[in-house]
Amino acid sequence: MNRINHRHAFTRRAFTLIELLLVLVILAVLAAVVVPKFTGRTDDAKIKATKAELAILEGALDRFEIDNGRFPATEDGLQALVRAPSYANNWKGPYIKAVPQDKWGNAYIYRSPGQHNADAFDLYSMGPNGRDGDDDITNWGDEPK
Repeated sequence: MNRINHRHAFTRRAFTLIELLLVLVILAVLAAVVVPKFTGRTDDAKIKATKAELAILEGALDRFEIDNGRFPATEDGLQALVRAPSYANNWKGPYIKAVPQDKWGNAYIYRSPGQHNADAFDLYSMGPNGRDGDDDITNWGDEPK
């Protein structure tokens, strides 16, 4: 009898299928609660970074205007901040190293004169959905919803 108790003490008990399923359910519930919180933070960070980049581009466009007496033409776009357009006789750039894209990988939209800023320019990102709409991030003061 001593031999049976000795063997029983060294046998290992495996997890049952029910126990494994229970652990998987707990992990799935935790992931369902935690993942959306991090996703929302990512979108907020991209919006804030895009707003900051718009401010940097606005400053570069202002410097271009001070040097050349006008803002770049819509046709030249933001590329005029990197390479001198033919009409920019007083160009002292480059005003930026390269033309950036917004944080969703889309080009910034530039128009001069602007529809919203008739004396200057309109500059905006089409926001998270990549289309004109309510989530656009602009230089004319409308906040994305």
